[in-house]
Amino acid sequence: MDKKGEISLLKAWLIIAASLIDDAIVLALILLGLWFFNVKITWSIILVIAAVMVALVFIMHKAVVPAIRRRKISGAEGMIGMIGKVTEPLKPMGTVKIKDEYWTAISTEGDVDTGEDVEVTAINGLNLEVRKKE
Repeated sequence: MDKKGEISLLKAWLIIAASLIDDAIVLALILLGLWFFNVKITWSIILVIAAVMVALVFIMHKAVVPAIRRRKISGAEGMIGMIGKVTEPLKPMGTVKIKDEYWTAISTEGDVDTGEDVEVTAINGLNLEVRKKE
């Protein structure tokens, strides 16, 4: 994983594989039920079903896997790495403004004056741990 909050490619494909296996089991049960009731299925229908399954795998590869791997942008994980401005000096605790929201913050690298930019490094409850932006 290159960046915090991203899911590995292997984990994304395991999620996709679980979804495809579920679909394959349902399809197999439907085909087994049709066979049990002596319903004939032509090869052309089987080829269409196979083509649809291949198309689903292709769509999952191109659209779903990147969406699963993308970094979360909401919640606590989305806050890490964001840049804010100090509104009340951090000595070591004070207030920072991030996206029009005021947060209580604790500086991990000494005092930070009002107006300086800081980067969020961690979240503990409702308090942010920040350091000066370089």
